[in-house]
Amino acid sequence: MNRQQVTVERPLEKDSPGLAGLTVKGLTYRFEGEEPLFDGLDLEVPKGQFVSIVAASGMGKTTLFRLLAGLLQPESGTIAAAGIDPGQRGTIGYMPQRDCLMPWRTVQDNAAIGLELNGVPKRDARRRVLEMLPELGLAGTEAKYPHELSGGMRQRVSFLRSLLAGGELMLLDEPFSALDAMTRIGMQQWLLQVWEKHRKTILFITHDIDEALLLSDQVLVAASRPIKKLERLVVDLPRPRTYETTLDERFVDLKRRLLKQLGRIASGAEGGAG
Repeated sequence: MNRQQVTVERPLEKDSPGLAGLTVKGLTYRFEGEEPLFDGLDLEVPKGQFVSIVAASGMGKTTLFRLLAGLLQPESGTIAAAGIDPGQRGTIGYMPQRDCLMPWRTVQDNAAIGLELNGVPKRDARRRVLEMLPELGLAGTEAKYPHELSGGMRQRVSFLRSLLAGGELMLLDEPFSALDAMTRIGMQQWLLQVWEKHRKTILFITHDIDEALLLSDQVLVAASRPIKKLERLVVDLPRPRTYETTLDERFVDLKRRLLKQLGRIASGAEGGAG
């Protein structure tokens, strides 16, 4: 890899109106000895928007998140996030598929980990967690351990940890995929409420089309591998939304359009395109 090609742009001003929450230009990355996952990818996520990525398994979605969070270094390209110092991209809120809670730490201490790693004194970190617990439906759980919580509650603790540790950008990698259907619906509605209040810029990976459309302002679809572009579908449904939104005729029309888009991409892949 040519490390000399890697550049990182000046951070976007956090409160500047109209700026992107995330800007990626010319991103190229491959694992050693393999074909590229990304080849000159450009991506812009508007500040304060909720954007989902839908693509088949193995397309590199999780790798993209690791690149955005600074856990991997690109072969070439630039990455800039609003309010994030380029040298501190690891402070982006990154929530993986599994909650990764430490079984020997309480809810309060698990949620405070990110703050502590960012240099916040332990007492202050625990106080901030305690203040946030009621808002996330976790009041009274501060002294509980992960094994005492349901799957949905564990995911809320994981989200709180990411929310407190990150900057203006949060990366959520299929956070509800392991939950049962009813718990998942409840978590989707809960996430909508929390996002409406905090308006963080969120990039969300999911294989669930209904979930993507319900939560998002835009849905991005990977057309081929290597990923050179992400096709965009604007979700122009009014907010606030509830699960009943999925029954709206406009929602059904958007779902039809997205399925058609995914079907066209699948047909192109089978035909050898890309």
